[in-house]
Amino acid sequence: MHVPLKFTNHRIEEYALRVTYRPEDDTGAIIYNLSLIESGDLEFALSIMKEAHRAGITISDRIRVAGPGEQVGGYMVPEGKHAICTMCSITLDALLLRHGIPINPIGGGVVEVEGRVAQRFTSMILYRDTTLDPLEVLISQKTTSILDVMRSGNGNILANLRECHMEAEPLMGAVLDELGAMGFSGILDVGVPNAPLLGVPVSPQYVGVAMVGGTNALAAVREAGRPVVTRALKGLIDIREMGYLEDH
Repeated sequence: MHVPLKFTNHRIEEYALRVTYRPEDDTGAIIYNLSLIESGDLEFALSIMKEAHRAGITISDRIRVAGPGEQVGGYMVPEGKHAICTMCSITLDALLLRHGIPINPIGGGVVEVEGRVAQRFTSMILYRDTTLDPLEVLISQKTTSILDVMRSGNGNILANLRECHMEAEPLMGAVLDELGAMGFSGILDVGVPNAPLLGVPVSPQYVGVAMVGGTNALAAVREAGRPVVTRALKGLIDIREMGYLEDH
């Protein structure tokens, strides 16, 4: 029996509907990305991740570190490796959906940053046109300069774009403010109705919202010359399994 191909926009919808995370109680399941690094690179990777978080190019400071032989969501970490789980930015889409805000994920791409301000998408892979995670593809193409953005405020980072109906804009603004107060970061820009956002067109009567990619910190570790394998949209994990970056 042939299993039909599943495009990324459908995978996002499926995962988003299964998120049960309640930020106000810090309970429930989130969507996570999983990255594998060499065990000897763990301290180095954590120091880069902390720097990335301070630079505002991560989604959240929640992470889980798992050593060789440990299980993460049914996946066994191999010998000589450590796994680092980070929150996937699609978790935010799920939170917006649960507040009754209809969200249409558009795609993931590379955003040019100048003076710590997002300027434009320089490349974009649409979720409806790919079965792969766009940010995984773009990391492998070495299209980023995240370390430069962290240190000088200029360069290219990973980001994704979604749109919401203009009628829901006030509610979305309130929810994003609320999430920001709970430690979520990484909203790059919110557009105005019927206008392109960072150079990407949105649907009529919709507003674009750009967020940093949840894999930026580990992509920065890779840029620094350490081997990293990242799987975005890996699955769901209970938030209580995730500690805080500063505690590592």
